[in-house]
Amino acid sequence: MKWRLLFVISLTVLAGTARAGAEELRGLSTAPSAERPPAAAPGLVFAQKQTNPEPGELFRDCPDCPELVVVPSGDFVMGSNDTPYEKPERTISIKRPFAIGRREVTFAEWDQCADAGACKYKPEDHGWGRGDRPVINVSWDDAKLYVGWLSQKTGQKYRLPSETEWEYAARAGTKTPFWWGKDAGSGHAQCDNCGSPIKQQVVPVGSFRPNGFGLYDTAGNAAEWVEDCWNDNYRNAPKDAAAWTTGDCRLRVLRGGNFNSKVNEVRSSARFRYDEDVRYYANGFRLARDLQ
Repeated sequence: MKWRLLFVISLTVLAGTARAGAEELRGLSTAPSAERPPAAAPGLVFAQKQTNPEPGELFRDCPDCPELVVVPSGDFVMGSNDTPYEKPERTISIKRPFAIGRREVTFAEWDQCADAGACKYKPEDHGWGRGDRPVINVSWDDAKLYVGWLSQKTGQKYRLPSETEWEYAARAGTKTPFWWGKDAGSGHAQCDNCGSPIKQQVVPVGSFRPNGFGLYDTAGNAAEWVEDCWNDNYRNAPKDAAAWTTGDCRLRVLRGGNFNSKVNEVRSSARFRYDEDVRYYANGFRLARDLQ
């Protein structure tokens, strides 16, 4: 069988205001929302090439582009001692802010690329619906085609996040296994035993409350491709936010777990791998973008 899969995990939080934001979020309802997430969040601005959004700011590069949030610089402890694949824990400094997708890339966003002829493949949705559900059945190679198309369309440098950036954004300043706390609880994420009323399928992006940086679905729903090649642990990994582009590059890292994952597989430090050219019905991705 061509594909190979391995589970492990990751983290996220908002610098400066992250801890306060996380405390505020704990007071909100954790029940999944039945409403479609708004096309544009309150306070959304449209970035121009010559402007730099500030940390915490939401923006799009065009009216139908994915919504981005600016993540601030800061330090965090990456990894965990829970599995060999997440060791060793190490402190990483994120030197400069960057933008990352507030939500996972959706079918609606992917289909624009396919309709333009840049994305050569229109993935199946398994009858769960397209629109605002995260695109699935896309390989790492497919995700790179989308990134290239969006970069050309907007004139901005879109890319996949590095594994380090992904975990930093997912933890949003927290040190607990999940961004919402020590225990998985119920109603925080779409996974196999996370207490969601909808089982064994993806749900619309933004169905659960966001983390302290304002990111949705960093735990569960669709597993998310990142830029990095697979390595069995973090020994000799980059000491900054750069992607690790050596190792077994036939395999690429995914983060966050998926709708079918057990709770230990949607921890902020969990990580797993897949063949870069293989499409799987639980794998999708989230964008990153450099700021000028």
